[in-house]
Amino acid sequence: MATAATAPRTPAPTLIGSVRRALRLLEAAASHPGGAPAKQLAREAGLPLPTAYHLLRTLTHEGYLRRESGVFVLGDAAQRLVRGEGVQNRRGKIADAIGSWRDTIGVPVYFAVYHEGEIDLVSVADSPERPAVDEWADFRETGHAHAIGLCLLSQLDDASRDDHLDRHPVSPLTPHSVRHRIALLERLERLGSPGRTEPVVERQEYALGTVCAAVPVALGTTAAALAISVPCHREDELLPAAERLRREIGFLLTSVDLSISI
Repeated sequence: MATAATAPRTPAPTLIGSVRRALRLLEAAASHPGGAPAKQLAREAGLPLPTAYHLLRTLTHEGYLRRESGVFVLGDAAQRLVRGEGVQNRRGKIADAIGSWRDTIGVPVYFAVYHEGEIDLVSVADSPERPAVDEWADFRETGHAHAIGLCLLSQLDDASRDDHLDRHPVSPLTPHSVRHRIALLERLERLGSPGRTEPVVERQEYALGTVCAAVPVALGTTAAALAISVPCHREDELLPAAERLRREIGFLLTSVDLSISI
């Protein structure tokens, strides 16, 4: 299994080039308040038409552009950026909320969602005295081995769960990790039982010397979780802290607008 140190990476120039091309298209669209067709935007951005079509579809899907009567105009997401109401702003509000819980409860706090087929660690709040778990193996690929992933995967339907595990196969990270897919699926079925509210606990399955607990967060059809971690020698603090965190979930839902994409 690939880890954060060995996972293949897309070359940086390709990623940067794609971003630059997308930004040129947005700039071209912004110069036409009434909208412009794809061919004109491609020409003004200096892009081949097939490349422009691909990027325009992506930008439209993400809400940065909107297609009306055959022309492209700036979408709601682009307008939110101008007003300072984008994704980063919402994530900042979440970071503030979990930062206050870190200070109150005295443990690292994590917030994650399952977004577009991947585990997305939205925000982490820790301190020099109480550091977060070192992400030595990519959280997205090792959901079977940490409390955050187990909590998120237990909230998925069977098809989504199978798709995730096909792309990110089970592979033990420590002597305490689940050994194979069948055992993991049996565990997830128990964790996902209707009405279950107990924290999902993981003991040294992702990182030796650390125990973690995660609680589900209800965000409509989106799987989400809040989690905490403590060293093994402080394990007696884990469940009381997780219960306290669980009681704070309502505050997160009412103080931060999570009804739109995180």
